[in-house]
Amino acid sequence: MSAPTESHQPLAVHTAALVKNYGRGDNLVQALKSVDFEARCGELLMIVGPSGCGKTTLLSVICGTLGYDSGSAAIFGRDLASMSSAQLTAFRGRNVGFIFQQFNLIPSWTALENVSVPLLLNGVGRAKAEKASAALLAEVGLQDKLKVRPGQLSGGQQQRVAIARAIVHEPRLLICDEPTAALDAASGRKVLELLKQRACRPDRCVIIVTHDSRIFSFADRIAEMEDGQIKAVHGTGDTQKLYV
Repeated sequence: MSAPTESHQPLAVHTAALVKNYGRGDNLVQALKSVDFEARCGELLMIVGPSGCGKTTLLSVICGTLGYDSGSAAIFGRDLASMSSAQLTAFRGRNVGFIFQQFNLIPSWTALENVSVPLLLNGVGRAKAEKASAALLAEVGLQDKLKVRPGQLSGGQQQRVAIARAIVHEPRLLICDEPTAALDAASGRKVLELLKQRACRPDRCVIIVTHDSRIFSFADRIAEMEDGQIKAVHGTGDTQKLYV
């Protein structure tokens, strides 16, 4: 990567020569082409680039939901390939939060129940989990939607429920795929302020894939991706060079 790692900022994510292929023979598609990537503790890093360039594939590998063909990938110093499926699932449940582009909310559950899931899976009692979830839903402006199911919410409201669910268990690494795609400008800024607060801690990191130039100013660094590779990394103040 073009921006070197500073010694006082430990690595949250590190990949080296990462390769991910889909298909075989004449149908082989190389989604990730020897990707060297790093994200530091205490930063909010954005990944930008055209559709189909490998951004979501890279996120999926980083968070351990997708395997890879060669190279290496580590989160907070833990090599993903060294963990069994059960170990990886447990590690991910404790340390990683996800904001999906398609929300992935459980339609038969209320907003409060959806947000409580990560805490319940980590052994938190229901009363305590729902209290924390209600407080976070209020923080994203949904204090009057606790008992409402996803189908009765707008797209923007569903996205805010998904964001609350992703951060309720205070994950060390937060992975976000287009978190502001369904939000208006004001709601998007509020969400990014919330995510930035999570990132600006010495043991936390937020990685966001986005096409939304309105939120570039929240990034500490922005990685440009093209054709399965990281082409450049920009620091604060360089966002005028970017296009998506």
